[in-house]
Amino acid sequence: MITVSEAVAGAVVEHTTEVFALMGNGNAYFTDALARGGRVRMTGLRHEAATVASADAYYRVSRRIAVATTTYGPGYTNALTPLAEAVCSRTPLVFVVGGEPTTGPRPWDVDQVALAQGVGARTLTVDTKTPAATTREAFRLAQAERLPVVLFIPYDTAAAPAADEHTPSTAPSTVSAEPLDQRAIAKAAGLLSGAHRPLILAGRGARDAAAYLGGLADRIGALTTTSAPARGTFAGRGFDLGVCGGFASEDTSKLIRQADVVLAVGVGLNQFTTAFGTQFSPEATLIQIDVLPEKTNPMVDVYIRGDASEAASVLLELLTNHTPPARPWEGIAEDARGSRLNFSRDPGTGQAPDGRLDPRTAMEHLNRILPANRQIVSDGGHFIGWTSYYFDLPAPDSLTMVGTQYQSIGLGLPSAPGAALARPDATTIVATGDGGGLMGLPDLDSLVRTAKSAVVLVFNDACYGAEIHQYGSQGLDQKIMEIDQVDFAKLAEGFGATGLVAHTMDDLDAVQHWVDEGARGTLVVDLRISRNVIAPYILEIIELTLKKK
Repeated sequence: MITVSEAVAGAVVEHTTEVFALMGNGNAYFTDALARGGRVRMTGLRHEAATVASADAYYRVSRRIAVATTTYGPGYTNALTPLAEAVCSRTPLVFVVGGEPTTGPRPWDVDQVALAQGVGARTLTVDTKTPAATTREAFRLAQAERLPVVLFIPYDTAAAPAADEHTPSTAPSTVSAEPLDQRAIAKAAGLLSGAHRPLILAGRGARDAAAYLGGLADRIGALTTTSAPARGTFAGRGFDLGVCGGFASEDTSKLIRQADVVLAVGVGLNQFTTAFGTQFSPEATLIQIDVLPEKTNPMVDVYIRGDASEAASVLLELLTNHTPPARPWEGIAEDARGSRLNFSRDPGTGQAPDGRLDPRTAMEHLNRILPANRQIVSDGGHFIGWTSYYFDLPAPDSLTMVGTQYQSIGLGLPSAPGAALARPDATTIVATGDGGGLMGLPDLDSLVRTAKSAVVLVFNDACYGAEIHQYGSQGLDQKIMEIDQVDFAKLAEGFGATGLVAHTMDDLDAVQHWVDEGARGTLVVDLRISRNVIAPYILEIIELTLKKK
């Protein structure tokens, strides 16, 4: 006879090899069952938020589902922000949580089901009769609906005997694909065939379709671009414009606006990718391919629901005999041949007028000296512009932006262990601000323990930069937006990392030395940047805000 927790653990290992955990009263028997089973890697985190954030990041990098687990009550509510982020990002994961007893709530219990549903997650609760089947259903739902599923184990059933379900399973659940609308796909093929200046825009949902989309771009003479989180999808391809939207260079944006037909694949077309609706020409025809039931932006003219790879391969086949217009972008896009337009950026001044580092110069230099085999894990904040503007990325899913969908900060360090474990051969570069870095500080310890090679870049301007620029510019009181100067290098040493404060460009020589020595362990670089250098995407937001007043 096995317990309910053992039955749940047995079903978990059928679907994943990674569990991100923080143990408490509500999940103690579950984590014990996983440990005794020995068939998964269970990574302990230091704050409950990091369990879900790391599971989210692990999936984004590896495209393999992971499990997060915490206790009930405060352990669970601590993880609600990354859970909301995972919902917004449509990340399939299973979150195993202790639940209130079947006899009813205790004085300290909250309505955990309502809280999960409030942020858009699905919920299931196991019982003594079918704990394994319910767990398998959680994985099936997560993968079919591309959403987190919270699986509750009631406190008084966790160690109770489980019934023999007689339904052993060793194969992961499969998800049936939505059949393509053949009429819509034929219409899209016709529009692309007749395009004079076609453009292909790929999002994170198009990762597995990258080869098809590259072939399609060659066939129809299209330029390529990506959303910010999908940077690296077309790495090394000639005539790739880099990132689309608010993070695009001025040269890239000009070219994107000249496209007459845009094929957007696996991308949500949110306000940042569309530069608040200004990125594409009003005359352009916009075709979207995605798995969601309907288009995600009213600008879309033709919507095709379906798998990105399947749809792209069908389009490629339909356009087999297509002859593109002779050099459709001639005289306009020749500068894009070397795929460098996204990096025609202002190199900055080295030291800003206030004596602090110019983040533009620092990033341009760090892009050259940090290992080329890299992945970026970005927190939310003003500084996301600098990593998106200046860093080369080698492949799809090399940029993990946990927090941006839900507009949160503080999830950079908590999500980094998941990314580091998903791609252990790469150097994990974590970008965070001083505000978000302080929020996620406990899991700097987790990163030190899990990453073979990691660099934490703290964009330390002694303030909440995005708030200073957006609201201070409107005349609001800035005192509450400021942060006392924190020495992250000293904090890093306390966690077992190597710490460095960079006041000048010469101070970054120590980063080069770390790379020359093999780039092993975790290096925390406290970049004392100027708050007076404002990222272009923030300037765009400020301009739009002022226009509305």
